[in-house]
Amino acid sequence: MNSLKWRIAACCALLLLLVQAGGLLMFGQLGRASALDDVRAELQTADRVLSRLLEQRASQLTQAARVLAADYGFREALTSRDNDTIVSALDNHGERIEASLMMLLDLDESVTAVYPDEAQGVAPQLHGLIDNARNGGSGSGLVIIDGTLYQVVVVPVLAPLPVAYVVTAFIVDQPFVQDLKRVSGLDLSFLSRVEGEQWVLAASSLTDALQPGLLAAFRSHRGALPEMLSLGGTDYASRPKIIEAGSLQHITVVLQLSLDRALEPWQRLYDNWLQLSLAGMLFALVASALLGRSIASPVARLAQFARRVGKGEYGVPPVMDRRDEIGQLADAFSHMTEAISTREARISELAYRDTLTGLPNRAYFVERLTDGVRDAKTHGGALAVLTLDMDRFKMVNDALGHGLGDLLLVEVGKRLRDTLRDVRDQVARLGGDEFAVLLPGADAQKAYGVAMRIAEALDQPMSLEGQMVDVSASMGISSFPEHGDDVQALMRHADVAMYQAKRQNSGAAIYDPRHHERNVERLSLLTELRAAVEHDELVLYYQPKVALVPGRQHHVEALVRWIHPTRGFIPPFDFIPFAEQTGYIKAITLWVMNAAIRQCGLWLRAGIEVNVSLNISARDLLNPDLPASFIEMLQRHGCESRLITLEITESAVLDDPLRALANLQALRDTGCMLSIDDYGTGYSSLSYLKQMPVSEMKIDRSFVMNLVENPNDEIIVRSTIELAHNMGLKVTAEGVETEAVLERLRELGCDLAQGYLISKPIPVEALEKWFRESHWALISVAEPGTCADNDEAVAEPEHADAL
Repeated sequence: MNSLKWRIAACCALLLLLVQAGGLLMFGQLGRASALDDVRAELQTADRVLSRLLEQRASQLTQAARVLAADYGFREALTSRDNDTIVSALDNHGERIEASLMMLLDLDESVTAVYPDEAQGVAPQLHGLIDNARNGGSGSGLVIIDGTLYQVVVVPVLAPLPVAYVVTAFIVDQPFVQDLKRVSGLDLSFLSRVEGEQWVLAASSLTDALQPGLLAAFRSHRGALPEMLSLGGTDYASRPKIIEAGSLQHITVVLQLSLDRALEPWQRLYDNWLQLSLAGMLFALVASALLGRSIASPVARLAQFARRVGKGEYGVPPVMDRRDEIGQLADAFSHMTEAISTREARISELAYRDTLTGLPNRAYFVERLTDGVRDAKTHGGALAVLTLDMDRFKMVNDALGHGLGDLLLVEVGKRLRDTLRDVRDQVARLGGDEFAVLLPGADAQKAYGVAMRIAEALDQPMSLEGQMVDVSASMGISSFPEHGDDVQALMRHADVAMYQAKRQNSGAAIYDPRHHERNVERLSLLTELRAAVEHDELVLYYQPKVALVPGRQHHVEALVRWIHPTRGFIPPFDFIPFAEQTGYIKAITLWVMNAAIRQCGLWLRAGIEVNVSLNISARDLLNPDLPASFIEMLQRHGCESRLITLEITESAVLDDPLRALANLQALRDTGCMLSIDDYGTGYSSLSYLKQMPVSEMKIDRSFVMNLVENPNDEIIVRSTIELAHNMGLKVTAEGVETEAVLERLRELGCDLAQGYLISKPIPVEALEKWFRESHWALISVAEPGTCADNDEAVAEPEHADAL
């Protein structure tokens, strides 16, 4: 007992024993009377909660029914008496909202359509709800229909006057009462009775063994249960709640709480435990008196010293000439204060200062921004946040090295500080090449002016160790309170504006919520696009081409289409450019190639030769695995490479000419055809054209559509055809929409034509019918031996982005 820890342990053990013994004794004194008071209060509260839950559920069900009643197609079907459509709409809507029963009633309350049982009639109890819907816009309540209890909602179908009524019913069953039990915390039982019959138990959260006892007690007491009811050997406090007591039906909900649960005396135990704690404190005081001489004085001095340390006052700790634990504690205090003071100084420096530029860091900036937002809210002021990201900083690092990159960041930080004029303005380095500026009292327009000054300062060349460097930055601006009322929103919105400025190459941009919403929508679209590709939800359409000199093959271009299950038809230009930006175009291209090659192989085995054109994007062209994947697909689907034409744009070669041309040659070696798409637009270059192993050139629709009316377009088309033929290439013209244009192309020697005059893009079934019946197909494809072999003619897309 000479050790302090043993003396404290002995006292604590004694106190704990006393407290536990007292707690057990007090726990047994809790009475039934207090529990009953709590039960009554809980039943009353549950009564009100149940009423509110039933009201809220009725409101939600009414809204769901109104969605169907307001549907334009449903009202059209109702007006035209399209019973199949009406029944389908009831089925679909009923399944979507998980309704147990749906009916459409005429104004005379006769049944027009029912889901799911067509033999269902109108219960007399519905008349009151229909009257409520007729007078008040909707009617809801609990109704007994064919002996089953439902929660029913009736809403009128307006056009604009009521033309019918939609009845939506949800059975009151076990899941229904279990949901109410989870919210209210009590057991519930719904009992119903049609006039002249016995009470029945519609649904109950009680166990199956207890339900017969409740029903028997309810019948014997004729719906007036006693406050206490014994079921299965357990006492339940009961509270009947009458939902409806009319001439046709009686519905009652019985709320019940088991006294075994109610008797858990948490509050009483807490009060008694408090008294026990006070008694324990008394014992602790007695024990402390025994130890006071040896520990009270030194502990008090150490505690006083600890409080000074807590305030940041690091002095000499009190000297304790002792060898026990208190002496060791005094020595530990001495070493601790020295270590804390050293580390605190270093931590403070690292936590709030960027070591490279000497500017405040992100943590410090966020703290200042938090203080600024709080002050602005308190005094009704404003502030603006400007985030800045260096353009081409990675290029500087890669070309000149990270050492010069660091010097560049230091110089940028200096210029930012020198640009700011208000002493309250704060610049910080957030990390990497990203900086931020806090402008208290400024709105978005004033911040934009600061951004322009920053841009002007950064435009001045920088000399870094004799190396002249030109830099620029993209800046985003958000302001309080227009663009957010908290730190996270202001920083996030400033970043959104900054990336918008970077995309637009505008230098600086003020946050626009539309850009943010578009980004969120694009992210959602990418997720759904991934699912569409993975689950094979995309479809291919084919646009036929006509050979102006008949050959032995049909010619088509494969175009990808996306019919979203909820968004409907999504045009290619809404998701193809987005897929190219995100890199997901590779997966889409592989899907399109696989689907088109599979279909081409099926046609070949059916005795139909169809040359299918596919679009290859710039990202795809640089993919070294593309030739191997192409060969594997041809072999898997039994398709001949000569029937496939791959279309690329000249601009796709510009990013990496060596890799692109090598990939083109590898693809051409497989035996497929290569075509230059949209010739005449973008970066058309004869220097690349002569190096590309292509066999076809496509003239862009912008030159073809007005060929007859615009002499300049005709000159371009004529010269392009002559150039291609002189180089041994075939020519396809896209955008043919009139007979006059087609005839003029024939006169100019064009090989293939494609456009809406011939056919719009159509699914495979319609295309096969087109092959059999269209006069264009008969003109384009001749019997073998009647004309020159045209196997190398190729196909063309609506647009390169449309795949």
